[in-house]
Amino acid sequence: MAEGLLGAFDSPIFQRITSHIDRRRKLYLGVFTLGFVAGYPIGGEVIEWLLESEGYVPEGVEVIILQPLEVILLQLRIAAQIAFGMMVVTAVLDLAWLSRSALPDSTNRVSPGFGASRAIMALAIMLLLGGLGLAYAHNVLIPFLLEYLADDSAASGLLNTWQLQSWVGFVTGLYFSSIIGFQVPIVTILLLRSGAISRSSIVENRGLIWFSALFLGALISPPDPISLFLVGGPMLVLLEVALLYDSLYSGRE
Repeated sequence: MAEGLLGAFDSPIFQRITSHIDRRRKLYLGVFTLGFVAGYPIGGEVIEWLLESEGYVPEGVEVIILQPLEVILLQLRIAAQIAFGMMVVTAVLDLAWLSRSALPDSTNRVSPGFGASRAIMALAIMLLLGGLGLAYAHNVLIPFLLEYLADDSAASGLLNTWQLQSWVGFVTGLYFSSIIGFQVPIVTILLLRSGAISRSSIVENRGLIWFSALFLGALISPPDPISLFLVGGPMLVLLEVALLYDSLYSGRE
Protein backbone atom coordinates (compact mmCIF):
# COMPACT_ATOMS: atom_id res chain seq x y z
CA MET A 1 0.00 0.00 0.00
CA ALA A 2 2.86 2.35 0.78
CA GLU A 3 4.55 1.77 -2.57
CA GLY A 4 2.30 4.28 -4.35
CA LEU A 5 2.99 6.98 -1.80
CA LEU A 6 6.72 6.28 -1.74
CA GLY A 7 6.75 6.27 -5.52
CA ALA A 8 5.49 9.84 -5.49
CA PHE A 9 8.68 10.92 -3.78
CA ASP A 10 10.67 9.47 -6.70
CA SER A 11 8.73 11.48 -9.27
CA PRO A 12 10.69 14.01 -11.39
CA ILE A 13 8.52 16.85 -10.10
CA PHE A 14 9.15 16.00 -6.46
CA GLN A 15 12.86 15.68 -7.18
CA ARG A 16 12.83 19.14 -8.77
CA ILE A 17 11.24 20.50 -5.61
CA THR A 18 13.88 18.88 -3.41
CA SER A 19 16.60 20.19 -5.72
CA HIS A 20 15.13 23.68 -5.46
CA ILE A 21 15.07 23.41 -1.67
CA ASP A 22 18.67 22.17 -1.69
CA ARG A 23 19.75 25.20 -3.75
CA ARG A 24 18.16 27.49 -1.17
CA ARG A 25 19.49 25.65 1.89
CA LYS A 26 21.48 28.72 2.93
CA LEU A 27 18.25 30.70 3.12
CA TYR A 28 16.58 28.04 5.26
CA LEU A 29 19.66 27.70 7.46
CA GLY A 30 19.72 31.46 7.92
CA VAL A 31 16.03 31.54 8.84
CA PHE A 32 16.53 28.69 11.31
CA THR A 33 19.53 30.44 12.89
CA LEU A 34 17.64 33.73 13.15
CA GLY A 35 14.64 31.97 14.69
CA PHE A 36 16.83 30.10 17.16
CA VAL A 37 18.69 33.20 18.31
CA ALA A 38 15.50 35.25 18.61
CA GLY A 39 13.61 32.33 20.13
CA TYR A 40 15.97 31.81 23.07
CA PRO A 41 14.91 34.92 25.04
CA ILE A 42 11.32 34.32 23.93
CA GLY A 43 11.59 30.89 25.51
CA GLY A 44 12.36 32.49 28.85
CA GLU A 45 9.29 34.69 28.56
CA VAL A 46 7.15 31.68 27.67
CA ILE A 47 8.35 29.74 30.72
CA GLU A 48 7.68 32.70 33.00
CA TRP A 49 4.22 33.18 31.46
CA LEU A 50 3.30 29.53 31.96
CA LEU A 51 4.38 29.63 35.59
CA GLU A 52 2.33 32.75 36.28
CA SER A 53 -0.75 31.85 34.22
CA GLU A 54 -3.73 30.00 35.62
CA GLY A 55 -5.09 26.82 34.08
CA TYR A 56 -1.79 25.16 33.19
CA VAL A 57 -1.26 23.60 36.61
CA PRO A 58 -4.28 21.54 37.76
CA GLU A 59 -5.40 21.82 41.35
CA GLY A 60 -3.28 19.72 43.68
CA VAL A 61 -0.29 19.60 41.32
CA GLU A 62 3.09 21.03 42.31
CA VAL A 63 5.73 21.94 39.73
CA ILE A 64 9.29 21.34 40.91
CA ILE A 65 12.71 22.23 39.52
CA LEU A 66 15.29 19.50 40.00
CA GLN A 67 18.24 21.44 38.60
CA PRO A 68 18.82 25.00 37.33
CA LEU A 69 19.94 23.64 33.96
CA GLU A 70 16.30 22.71 33.23
CA VAL A 71 15.39 26.31 32.42
CA ILE A 72 18.25 26.64 29.93
CA LEU A 73 17.37 23.36 28.25
CA LEU A 74 13.74 24.43 28.02
CA GLN A 75 14.70 27.74 26.43
CA LEU A 76 16.83 25.89 23.89
CA ARG A 77 13.95 23.53 23.13
CA ILE A 78 11.45 26.36 22.65
CA ALA A 79 13.97 28.27 20.52
CA ALA A 80 14.41 25.19 18.29
CA GLN A 81 10.63 24.89 17.92
CA ILE A 82 10.33 28.55 16.93
CA ALA A 83 13.22 28.21 14.48
CA PHE A 84 11.74 25.08 12.90
CA GLY A 85 8.34 26.76 12.61
CA MET A 86 9.90 29.77 10.85
CA MET A 87 11.72 27.43 8.47
CA VAL A 88 8.47 25.62 7.62
CA VAL A 89 6.75 28.95 6.93
CA THR A 90 9.65 29.99 4.68
CA ALA A 91 9.52 26.71 2.75
CA VAL A 92 5.76 26.96 2.17
CA LEU A 93 5.99 30.60 1.07
CA ASP A 94 8.90 29.73 -1.19
CA LEU A 95 6.86 26.98 -2.85
CA ALA A 96 3.87 29.29 -3.25
CA TRP A 97 6.01 32.10 -4.69
CA LEU A 98 8.17 30.08 -7.07
CA SER A 99 5.93 27.15 -7.91
CA ARG A 100 6.05 27.71 -11.68
CA SER A 101 9.64 28.89 -11.98
CA ALA A 102 10.85 26.11 -9.70
CA LEU A 103 8.94 23.52 -11.72
CA PRO A 104 9.07 24.80 -15.30
CA ASP A 105 8.50 21.40 -16.88
CA SER A 106 5.72 20.24 -14.60
CA THR A 107 2.03 20.21 -15.32
CA ASN A 108 1.31 22.07 -12.12
CA ARG A 109 -2.06 23.67 -11.58
CA VAL A 110 -1.02 26.43 -9.21
CA SER A 111 -2.85 29.67 -9.84
CA PRO A 112 -0.89 31.61 -12.48
CA GLY A 113 -1.20 34.87 -10.58
CA PHE A 114 1.78 36.98 -9.58
CA GLY A 115 4.07 35.12 -7.20
CA ALA A 116 3.86 37.80 -4.52
CA SER A 117 0.06 37.61 -4.42
CA ARG A 118 0.20 33.83 -4.06
CA ALA A 119 2.77 34.11 -1.27
CA ILE A 120 0.73 36.75 0.57
CA MET A 121 -2.37 34.61 0.29
CA ALA A 122 -0.44 31.56 1.50
CA LEU A 123 0.90 33.56 4.47
CA ALA A 124 -2.60 34.75 5.38
CA ILE A 125 -3.93 31.19 5.24
CA MET A 126 -1.02 29.90 7.32
CA LEU A 127 -1.63 32.56 9.96
CA LEU A 128 -5.32 31.66 10.02
CA LEU A 129 -4.62 27.94 10.32
CA GLY A 130 -1.94 28.58 12.93
CA GLY A 131 -4.39 30.68 14.94
CA LEU A 132 -6.96 27.89 14.75
CA GLY A 133 -4.34 25.40 15.91
CA LEU A 134 -3.33 27.69 18.76
CA ALA A 135 -6.94 28.13 19.85
CA TYR A 136 -7.58 24.39 19.64
CA ALA A 137 -4.54 23.58 21.77
CA HIS A 138 -5.31 26.31 24.31
CA ASN A 139 -9.02 25.66 24.74
CA VAL A 140 -9.39 21.93 24.11
CA LEU A 141 -6.24 19.85 23.88
CA ILE A 142 -4.05 21.15 26.71
CA PRO A 143 -6.76 21.55 29.40
CA PHE A 144 -8.06 18.05 28.72
CA LEU A 145 -4.67 16.30 28.72
CA LEU A 146 -3.32 18.14 31.78
CA GLU A 147 -6.46 17.34 33.75
CA TYR A 148 -6.31 13.75 32.52
CA LEU A 149 -2.72 13.34 33.70
CA ALA A 150 -3.47 14.94 37.07
CA ASP A 151 -6.53 12.73 37.66
CA ASP A 152 -4.64 9.63 36.54
CA SER A 153 -1.81 10.33 38.99
CA ALA A 154 -4.27 10.97 41.83
CA ALA A 155 -6.20 7.77 41.06
CA SER A 156 -2.97 5.79 41.14
CA GLY A 157 -2.00 7.22 44.52
CA LEU A 158 1.06 8.95 43.13
CA LEU A 159 2.36 12.32 44.28
CA ASN A 160 1.21 15.04 41.91
CA THR A 161 4.60 16.66 41.42
CA TRP A 162 5.58 17.57 37.88
CA GLN A 163 9.12 18.34 36.83
CA LEU A 164 9.40 21.78 35.23
CA GLN A 165 11.18 20.51 32.13
CA SER A 166 8.64 17.75 31.47
CA TRP A 167 5.63 19.99 32.17
CA VAL A 168 6.68 22.99 30.08
CA GLY A 169 8.04 20.74 27.34
CA PHE A 170 4.73 18.90 27.19
CA VAL A 171 2.66 22.08 27.00
CA THR A 172 4.84 23.87 24.45
CA GLY A 173 5.09 20.67 22.43
CA LEU A 174 1.30 20.48 22.20
CA TYR A 175 1.08 24.13 21.13
CA PHE A 176 3.82 23.61 18.54
CA SER A 177 2.34 20.35 17.22
CA SER A 178 -1.11 21.91 16.87
CA ILE A 179 0.14 25.01 15.05
CA ILE A 180 2.26 22.95 12.64
CA GLY A 181 -0.32 20.18 12.30
CA PHE A 182 -3.02 22.64 11.29
CA GLN A 183 -0.89 23.59 8.26
CA VAL A 184 -1.77 20.25 6.64
CA PRO A 185 -4.37 21.75 4.24
CA ILE A 186 -2.15 24.39 2.65
CA VAL A 187 0.85 22.05 2.36
CA THR A 188 -1.34 19.36 0.81
CA ILE A 189 -2.97 21.79 -1.63
CA LEU A 190 0.36 23.26 -2.74
CA LEU A 191 1.87 19.81 -3.32
CA LEU A 192 -1.22 18.67 -5.23
CA ARG A 193 -1.42 21.90 -7.26
CA SER A 194 2.26 21.68 -8.20
CA GLY A 195 1.92 18.03 -9.21
CA ALA A 196 4.60 16.94 -6.74
CA ILE A 197 2.21 14.28 -5.44
CA SER A 198 -1.01 13.00 -6.91
CA ARG A 199 -4.40 12.83 -5.30
CA SER A 200 -4.55 9.11 -6.04
CA SER A 201 -1.33 8.54 -4.06
CA ILE A 202 -2.91 10.10 -0.98
CA VAL A 203 -6.26 8.36 -1.42
CA GLU A 204 -4.70 4.94 -2.01
CA ASN A 205 -2.54 5.30 1.10
CA ARG A 206 -5.16 6.92 3.31
CA GLY A 207 -4.93 4.07 5.83
CA LEU A 208 -1.17 4.52 6.21
CA ILE A 209 -1.58 8.26 6.64
CA TRP A 210 -4.26 7.76 9.30
CA PHE A 211 -2.04 5.29 11.14
CA SER A 212 0.91 7.70 11.01
CA ALA A 213 -1.19 10.56 12.40
CA LEU A 214 -2.47 8.42 15.27
CA PHE A 215 1.05 7.13 15.92
CA LEU A 216 2.23 10.73 16.18
CA GLY A 217 -0.60 11.37 18.61
CA ALA A 218 0.53 8.39 20.69
CA LEU A 219 4.02 9.85 20.99
CA ILE A 220 2.89 13.15 22.53
CA SER A 221 -0.24 12.20 24.45
CA PRO A 222 -1.49 9.60 26.94
CA PRO A 223 -2.13 6.29 25.11
CA ASP A 224 -5.91 6.23 25.29
CA PRO A 225 -8.25 6.48 22.27
CA ILE A 226 -9.67 9.90 23.18
CA SER A 227 -6.23 11.49 23.59
CA LEU A 228 -4.98 9.91 20.37
CA PHE A 229 -7.89 11.37 18.44
CA LEU A 230 -7.57 14.79 20.08
CA VAL A 231 -3.95 15.02 18.93
CA GLY A 232 -4.01 13.23 15.57
CA GLY A 233 -7.68 13.67 14.65
CA PRO A 234 -7.56 17.34 13.56
CA MET A 235 -4.76 16.62 11.07
CA LEU A 236 -6.80 13.83 9.53
CA VAL A 237 -9.92 16.00 9.32
CA LEU A 238 -7.94 18.84 7.74
CA LEU A 239 -6.37 16.44 5.24
CA GLU A 240 -9.83 15.28 4.17
CA VAL A 241 -10.92 18.94 3.86
CA ALA A 242 -7.91 19.61 1.63
CA LEU A 243 -8.75 16.61 -0.56
CA LEU A 244 -12.38 17.74 -0.81
CA TYR A 245 -11.26 21.24 -1.82
CA ASP A 246 -8.89 19.80 -4.41
CA SER A 247 -11.68 17.63 -5.80
CA LEU A 248 -14.03 20.60 -6.12
CA TYR A 249 -11.26 22.80 -7.58
CA SER A 250 -10.33 20.15 -10.14
CA GLY A 251 -13.97 19.76 -11.10
CA ARG A 252 -14.11 23.44 -12.07
CA GLU A 253 -11.03 23.24 -14.28
